[in-house]
Amino acid sequence: MRTYLLISLLAIMATLISCQSSTTKDGTATTTTATPKFTLTAIDTFHFNNFVDCNMAEAWIGDTFRIFPGKYGEDPVWGGPSRELKFANGQHADEAFSSPASAFIEPRMPPNAPIGTPGLHGAVWFETVYQDAKDATGRTLYAVYHNENYPETLPYDAATGEGYIDKDWPLGLTERITPAAVCRIGVMKSTDGGWSWENKGLFIEDKQPRMILKPHNTSKTFAGGVGDPSAVAIGEYLYLFYGEYGYPGTYDSTNYDRTVEWGGQCISVARIRLTDLDAPQGKALRWDGNGFNAPWDGVGKPISSLQIPVSEGGGAASSPTGGFHWGPSVSWNTYLNCWVMLMGKVTGTSWQGSSLYISFNMNQDFGAGTNSQDWSTPQLLVDKPGHILWYPSLQPMNTPEDVANKHTCLRLGKKARLFFKYADLGKYMSEYIVEFEK
Repeated sequence: MRTYLLISLLAIMATLISCQSSTTKDGTATTTTATPKFTLTAIDTFHFNNFVDCNMAEAWIGDTFRIFPGKYGEDPVWGGPSRELKFANGQHADEAFSSPASAFIEPRMPPNAPIGTPGLHGAVWFETVYQDAKDATGRTLYAVYHNENYPETLPYDAATGEGYIDKDWPLGLTERITPAAVCRIGVMKSTDGGWSWENKGLFIEDKQPRMILKPHNTSKTFAGGVGDPSAVAIGEYLYLFYGEYGYPGTYDSTNYDRTVEWGGQCISVARIRLTDLDAPQGKALRWDGNGFNAPWDGVGKPISSLQIPVSEGGGAASSPTGGFHWGPSVSWNTYLNCWVMLMGKVTGTSWQGSSLYISFNMNQDFGAGTNSQDWSTPQLLVDKPGHILWYPSLQPMNTPEDVANKHTCLRLGKKARLFFKYADLGKYMSEYIVEFEK
């Protein structure tokens, strides 16, 4: 094995002297906490041997570390039904991540419902697994999934307002002339540790009036919607961090304003009571700028500190030049006693972008005041010019600490393995260890 090379992140360290402040109710006192420091150490490339196109959902089932990458369901644009959502096991994270493709197991998934009937439509990707703390066996899991549809798989239903109208529809991600997808976020449940799943319904969605259409949507990404989530449980709630790609109101081509669109997009947050996960639809609330008050299918407000200012190249999701952060991966760090978020950055059409970023939140409880909004300004983590980087996440290793504490991507310590996908190469891998300092 080659010698580890410590990478000096001088540009990052220059900004790490910044601080976060909090003020008492009367405004007379403040406390200041320094933003954590971090370094990257280059390692021999740790290759993942199967398909990944999302955050890595995972959990410990007893003494087994289990991961759930892949894609399932109908997707006519990408070649019909997919059965790539599978799971792999290990005695620790490194073993599960090293599994050959032949060792992955296909779980029993709910079937897609016929077009025009209630049920599961489109394709799904598991992005986070919440493990029900009330089940001592650890076998009761809730998967928060990213769901994609088209006017073909989910045609508009005037009675319910669900679905999409195939008129002035923007182009999608493929090389061919194909429609853009719309993303939604839903919940599935397993009571057998992930061997079989039952669809429980939608967490949040954006409906047809918020879709951004021709001639303005030229990004070859989404027509709108919410997706690419990461979810963490605190107290009685599950907090959902997600990408917001819809118009912040009703899209109207005659008075469309790209700056208005930018203002309503980036990484946002919603929450739902854990007791509502068995029937989630209509129960979640989005952050609206003052609290968790906006309905599950309403207009919320993104986390402003994670938005890229227009003066610094920020832009709307429908823009061919991009200019927004996306794909959050959130974890609690037991060494730092704070939350850590990784994210990508879009700088062109078709989700192009060569850099990954990191942000911190020093508040343990996202339910108090504006704590869920208090993320530090994103700092550069990795840049690979000439490549397209997606889905960064911090992962545990095979260290005694990680195994003893049953760390996952949702809970980590002083050191973690950094994984991300080279979208242009179709490869998911780790090339670095991240080490934090207080």
